[in-house]
Amino acid sequence: MLNRVQKRNLTKRDYITLSSMIFALFFGAGNLIFPLHLGQLAGGHWGIAAAGFLITAVLLPLLSVLAVCVTKSKGVYDIGKPLGATFAVVFMVLIHFTIGPFFGTPRTATVSFTVGLAPFFPAKYQSLALLLFSAAFFGLAYYLSVEQSKIMARVGKLLNPLFLLLLVAIFAVAFSSPLAHAGSTSATAAYQTAGFTNGFLQGYNTMDALAGLALGVTIVTAVNFMGQTDPNKAAWVTARAGFFSMAFEGLIYVLLILLGAQSLGQFKLSDNGGVAFDQIVNHYMGNVGQAILAVLIITTCLTTAIGLVAAFAQDFHKHFGFLSYKAWLRITCLASFLTANVGLNQIIAWSTPVLMFLYPLAMALIFLSILSPLFHKSSVVYVWVVVFTVVPAVFDMVAAFPAVVSQSTFGQAMAHVQSFLPLASSGMDWLVPALVGAVFGTAHYLLLQRAKTSTGMEVPMKR
Repeated sequence: MLNRVQKRNLTKRDYITLSSMIFALFFGAGNLIFPLHLGQLAGGHWGIAAAGFLITAVLLPLLSVLAVCVTKSKGVYDIGKPLGATFAVVFMVLIHFTIGPFFGTPRTATVSFTVGLAPFFPAKYQSLALLLFSAAFFGLAYYLSVEQSKIMARVGKLLNPLFLLLLVAIFAVAFSSPLAHAGSTSATAAYQTAGFTNGFLQGYNTMDALAGLALGVTIVTAVNFMGQTDPNKAAWVTARAGFFSMAFEGLIYVLLILLGAQSLGQFKLSDNGGVAFDQIVNHYMGNVGQAILAVLIITTCLTTAIGLVAAFAQDFHKHFGFLSYKAWLRITCLASFLTANVGLNQIIAWSTPVLMFLYPLAMALIFLSILSPLFHKSSVVYVWVVVFTVVPAVFDMVAAFPAVVSQSTFGQAMAHVQSFLPLASSGMDWLVPALVGAVFGTAHYLLLQRAKTSTGMEVPMKR
């Protein structure tokens, strides 16, 4: 199909549409509720918490897009390929299932329902209502993503502008009459002493660094359909559009965090950002606001769901071609529907440990990909860094599990060993080992380079 695409130069309007699509694919369920909740947790310390949050929620996703561009990858598989085909496949499957049918994609439906529609239903009908809503939600996501060539138009030109219009309306009303001065609100104990670190870790919950790797295939496919089939040109177009979309996303994050901090002047700390958003909008706009919020949240979550199910189906069809794109699309939509009916709090509780494991690996691979031209994508550098990163990542995963795991004999034993690692108390214990791995990997690579120079042998590398 791509062979029939007409090559052409992109206009400013094309870049706006592409940037809009990238923004919409990234900005979904967690991107609304987590920064708002962070603002409530951080209170008067919202600024330093926002700085940490922006690193993992904006800078890392942008770097993940750049990693795809630098390596001219077409998906998460290519990012992991320097470590071998087996690792690449396993990493791809873990990423896609995490941001896909196990956690990320179901969350788009549960957040939509919890924030937008749940207030309209009595408690006894909530489960049935979620069942019916999630069925319709993923049915629509399937319909809108089944034709790959139309995804950009449907998301970038239609759904995302509607979402932004509604969000701007809410911001305009809320900031014209703030509930409190954000700097004077109370912060939780954790954010009084470690606002930056906790904000940094909260950014994991958006899953955007992982999504950036996985959505690479969808973004590159869209760029190809725009006539940019040359890998170098496609990479430049993707990087440029990604920069603008991530910068705009960062601005919205700051406004949401500020809004969450201000809300403490009227409301208590909520269980999650979904509840807080519902309270804020109802305070300012009543039932009309609730209706606007329902459309807003469903729209943004639907755009993200489209991107996630499409990326899942595209990558799995490419690497497991015994099923068609449409077949994989049906599988991920059905699995996401089933998981969604577990409930939002359960999804968040069990997704956090997996993110604590995958995020350090993803960050390591993102930076390795960006820096790969410096060491010719040599596999030895990748191996050293990933091996040194994966061990503390396992410790972080066990520590983040619900009490049934983390407080068990096994969990406590793991926590004891973890306590000896630098930065363990802040959840950043992977950082020093990763840097040590980078030093050893670079030294190993340089020794191989010297051996190549003196003997003419080839340095092991992946191209």
